[in-house]
Amino acid sequence: MNKPVVVPEETLTEPVVVADVASAVPKPSAGPAYIVLAGISFSHFLNDTMQSLIASVYPILKDTYALDFAQIGMITLAFQFTASLLQPVVGHYTDKKAQPYSLSIGMASTFFGLLLLSAAHQYLVILVAAALVGLGSAVFHPESARIARLASGGRYGFAQSVFQLGGSFGTSMGPVLAALIVVPFGQGSIAWFSSIAFLAILILWRIGRWYAPQITTKKEKPIHAHPDGPSSRRVAVALLVLVALLFSKQLYVSSLSSYYIFYLIDRFGVSTQAAQIYLFIFLAANAVGAFFGGPLGDRFGRKIVIWISIVGALPFTLALPHAGLYASAVLSVIIGLIISSTTSSIIVFAQELVPHRFGMISGVFFGVAFGIGGLGAAVLGKLADHTSIEFVYQVCAYLPAIGLLAVFLPKLPQHAR
Repeated sequence: MNKPVVVPEETLTEPVVVADVASAVPKPSAGPAYIVLAGISFSHFLNDTMQSLIASVYPILKDTYALDFAQIGMITLAFQFTASLLQPVVGHYTDKKAQPYSLSIGMASTFFGLLLLSAAHQYLVILVAAALVGLGSAVFHPESARIARLASGGRYGFAQSVFQLGGSFGTSMGPVLAALIVVPFGQGSIAWFSSIAFLAILILWRIGRWYAPQITTKKEKPIHAHPDGPSSRRVAVALLVLVALLFSKQLYVSSLSSYYIFYLIDRFGVSTQAAQIYLFIFLAANAVGAFFGGPLGDRFGRKIVIWISIVGALPFTLALPHAGLYASAVLSVIIGLIISSTTSSIIVFAQELVPHRFGMISGVFFGVAFGIGGLGAAVLGKLADHTSIEFVYQVCAYLPAIGLLAVFLPKLPQHAR
């Protein structure tokens, strides 16, 4: 006879019923499965390396096709809006029926998107290629986040940070590879990076073989609210606050990722290749900060890390528009280290608030991050066309102040911090 399920203490919602699902709430192994974590993190590195190429080749596309900043922003929107729209859908579906081999299939979309981008000679084709890469991202993130949690051994923040480290470091590599390969050899050289997508397909197929036996079907059983957890209303408010915090963080990072190169060229007169190196410095600092944020959240509590990482970046973002070239590089490192440390804590916090909708929540938050970045890039590009890049950075400097909304986050029970 089946015994009633007692949900871990991190469950914070009102009692609900979970229908027959596959891995609705991933159960971690006895200890972290380091090989799996390394594999999924490396795949995240490969995935985001290819994605970051899009923003890194903007100067080439702008000069070749005489694009304005608004059109550049639309390319970012085409890529990120595709991912934003589909990630919650993918997460919701895999909550009901896990798809261990969907990761490698989704990576095939990125593979074809890169080939199309390398051969595109019309603006519309460029948009389609960017959307295909975004589609690959939509499939990759929700299920890979589930696998990272499953392999965490209970160290959820650590596992999320390892997963995020791969993505952040991959994002930082895009400008370097663009400076070394795409700038000297032209748009067609983007096709060479399809080999990276093929490698990712092979790795993700092997991870899918590990994941498939981990999937267990759970019968319909009640999930009970944690007695010390917040009410369903406070959970809803907390999720809205977390979205707002991710908005402030992601929009600021998006402003630097999409337009930092143009800002440095316009204000300091540096070359395109030199500007790409400065962008790499900022994105590399983001990768380091993303790694340390999760373990710090495990140790001291995620709410504390969220407070420090967003509001703590405000003095430095306010100083950046008024700094010289080398001071800007130093400030970008400090900003990247501080502001990126919140990503893992925000995502794990949200997952712990609604653990029975793990895939959907992961998809929503990864999707919101991409969607906000894409929409913000388009709006900021339009603003830059009517004012200047420097004005855009003066406006964006105030975004971390939204982090003050963290005061409305509930205190989680000790075992779900």
